[in-house]
Amino acid sequence: MTLKNNTSARTKNEPIISEQASVILKHRYLLKNNNNEPIETPKELFMRVAKAISSIDTTYGKLSVDALLTEKDFYSMMASLEFIPNSPTLMNAGTEQGTLSACFVLPLEDSMEGIMKSATDAAMVQKFGGGTGFSLSKLRPRGAAINSTHGIACGPIEVLKTLSRVSSMITQGGKRDGANMAVMSVYHPNILEFIECKKSEGDIHNFNISVGVDSTFMQLVKNDMDYSLINPKDNTVVKHISAREVFSKIVEGAWLNGEPGMIFLDQVNKDNHVQKEYGEMIATNPCGEQPLLPNESCNLGSINLAKFYQGSDGPAHAWKEKIDWGHLEHVTRTSVHFLDNVIDANKYATPAIEEMTKSTRKIGLGIMGFADLLIQMQISYGSQLAREVGKDIMASIREWADDESKELAKQRGTFPAWEKSNYDRETERFRNHCRLTVAPTGTISMIADTSSGIEPTFALVWKKQNILEGKTLNYVNKYFEADAIKHGFHSEDLMDYLAEGGSLATAPQVPNWAKAVYATAPEISPADHVLMQAAFQKHCDSGISKTINFPNEATIEDVENTYMLAWENDCKGITVYRAGSREKEVLVKGNKKEPVKDGYELEEKMIENKSCDCDSPNIVYESGCETCKYCGWSACKIA
Repeated sequence: MTLKNNTSARTKNEPIISEQASVILKHRYLLKNNNNEPIETPKELFMRVAKAISSIDTTYGKLSVDALLTEKDFYSMMASLEFIPNSPTLMNAGTEQGTLSACFVLPLEDSMEGIMKSATDAAMVQKFGGGTGFSLSKLRPRGAAINSTHGIACGPIEVLKTLSRVSSMITQGGKRDGANMAVMSVYHPNILEFIECKKSEGDIHNFNISVGVDSTFMQLVKNDMDYSLINPKDNTVVKHISAREVFSKIVEGAWLNGEPGMIFLDQVNKDNHVQKEYGEMIATNPCGEQPLLPNESCNLGSINLAKFYQGSDGPAHAWKEKIDWGHLEHVTRTSVHFLDNVIDANKYATPAIEEMTKSTRKIGLGIMGFADLLIQMQISYGSQLAREVGKDIMASIREWADDESKELAKQRGTFPAWEKSNYDRETERFRNHCRLTVAPTGTISMIADTSSGIEPTFALVWKKQNILEGKTLNYVNKYFEADAIKHGFHSEDLMDYLAEGGSLATAPQVPNWAKAVYATAPEISPADHVLMQAAFQKHCDSGISKTINFPNEATIEDVENTYMLAWENDCKGITVYRAGSREKEVLVKGNKKEPVKDGYELEEKMIENKSCDCDSPNIVYESGCETCKYCGWSACKIA
């Protein structure tokens, strides 16, 4: 859908920040003095970022007065919470420290010098606020000969442990721990060892891991055939092994504790238009949504779809009338402009990263607030209609983002590697190699007071702890609370029940329409999770950060079927999570039933707090990350 509406940005002089967002901004984002006291307000934060990023316009020949107009536009969409850039940009733009990019992939060459250089570069990237991804696929297998020393190789897993230890030493910009992704090709001789390297907690505790596969392998799995493991050093066949056996190990690991994920590398490289010059993308950022070439980085930002609901009493199928398409187009175009500017405003950890990033100029514009938009339109997340909404919205955003990137190319030139790309020379003159990425938005969605990424609402009621007064209060989803009051099913007993982990689906006196509209992530079928991811993936040139939720009682076969479904529907990757499958578990339902007031039954929670700043029980596993829904602590820390 294209609506050439020149709607100007809505001016918001003062950002309207929720209590929760205020806590997060004060603790993590506002500039502070030497006493760790904030020295700026949320308004001043957005002004700082807008000024720093808009100033780049003058380097492309724009007059200062025009750059000022751009600054006001950038400020307006951030202050209105219609668009928020990734955390490093919020933290560091307009300061003398830190990178503005969230995502990096570093090369990992098969030599001692190459490994140590990667470890050093990773430390520098993480020191200044970035997350790193590595491919282990080029490393010779454990036990292979090293001719230069007459020794034997320690193998990729030992290298991974070394990188993990280096990452553990780093605190990102004084605020965040290191976040990493390790990918290994399914054809590597040590693939079984890699699959099981995180079977128990130990030396690899700050890495997500994923297996890189292709359609050839997946077809061999379906046909129950063998395939070859190949030494990447000399391309010799090491052994033949059952594809079904390897796939089963992947699935068993995912069922056990959520890892490894899978990356479908042939789908990833369908959107790699510089493959002939730079090779395949074989690794991603820590959350898996941003495939990158070695030494490439990407800056992310997300549009809050919940802000574009313009209200209507019409039926659900008339949902298009309920969205302000003109303003959504304006914000999309402005966001592309913003993110392209970030590339030039950025500070880079190494010259190689700067060179590669500016060669392709990738940006990652995504969305958040999708679940909240559906709720406002009274559409159930697990429905076919919801998937149509997601697909059509993403198609429109892609059209506008692509068009804006072409407009920027006319003004500023194509990305330098365009000349060596396979883009059509007449119709596809882009400023940015890739334009779209759906990131987790764990913390920035809380700043925007909206649902994260394309995830459904995880819970309707949270426990909010007032540490100063020693009280615990309920924090209720604003849409749910309003509907519950309006339609007469609000009660403190219901809120307490939901806050303690109860399901709306089994709550008495709640109308069926509310149970459908307000179904939470654990209540939505894994298949519906996958199909929603696939709907967005159809119009996204990078990846999608999405967690496929399973109940604790899910079987290994259930996980297997879901992995197959993701591949069959052209997803670029998949991450699953079975409730209660990790040793340090939070907000997870057990099996013991105990009665509560007025006929409510509650499944007992197993809670062990993680290391969030507020010691809250509100930590959830979502989009590949643990996130505290009150203070904003996250294990991902980049989005």
